[in-house]
Amino acid sequence: MMRIGILTRNENSWCSAQLREAAAKHGFHPVCFSFPDLVAKVGLKPRFSLDEIDLLRDIKAIIVRPIGRGSLEEIIFRMDMLHRLKRLGLYILNPPLAIERSVDKYCALSLLEEAGLPVPRTVVTEKASSAKRAFHELGGDVVIKPIFGSRGIGSTRISDPDVAERIFRSLEFHHQVIYLQEFIPHGNYDFRVFVLGGRVIASMKRISNLWKTNVSLGAKPVPYEPTGEIKNLAIKAAEVIGCDMAGIDILESNRGPLIVELNSQPGWRGLQTVTSVNIAEEIICYVLSKIKRM
Repeated sequence: MMRIGILTRNENSWCSAQLREAAAKHGFHPVCFSFPDLVAKVGLKPRFSLDEIDLLRDIKAIIVRPIGRGSLEEIIFRMDMLHRLKRLGLYILNPPLAIERSVDKYCALSLLEEAGLPVPRTVVTEKASSAKRAFHELGGDVVIKPIFGSRGIGSTRISDPDVAERIFRSLEFHHQVIYLQEFIPHGNYDFRVFVLGGRVIASMKRISNLWKTNVSLGAKPVPYEPTGEIKNLAIKAAEVIGCDMAGIDILESNRGPLIVELNSQPGWRGLQTVTSVNIAEEIICYVLSKIKRM
């Protein structure tokens, strides 16, 4: 039986469990593991091992779920391993370069803008004084976000200049990058579009009582059929970042749709409740198609 790796912080999470079930249904033996479980060798064999498993011999592909927190050294080493596994012929979903690009909000947004895709006006700096000027440049109503992170955690809307300045000074003092984005009035809803293999397989509208529209923070998912424009934006965004799979968040604004964020390791628990598509099965079938072509 072919083995497929599921690289996850929590093998009992809902998405990981869905992937395990779908993998088994399609004839795979799913192997869940986390980065600390791996041993990498140079000049010795096996080059990568997981207990008694030789990854390059015994695993046909790896699906990467959120890589988790870690020190700078740990994160760099984890990405080094993914890059080497890919170089040595293992199929990885998503490719390591796409993961690196997407987890860094500034990197992802700048690549999207350079490709001509619509994104919110954003200023990123390390200096509180520069952030103060940017606050006014962006209209005095901004969202401060951690440059790394997801699910809306740590994102704060600020419209008071005194509060903004105190936050900027605190971030500078703690050697954190200040990521400022104009607040886009959006009626407390947005769209999540799930792209796999260059096509939209599912989407939802997320409706909230607050400006944050993350399902994990209480937003309600409802069925949504995206327009051709929205589909094309999402597919192009995934292509620009290099993602085989991505969740793209899009807001409607008075300037038209804007791509706010792209997640290369998207969850789909909320999305699954409003679509008839079995997302985990789609992912496994896609991975199987990639393996067959290798």
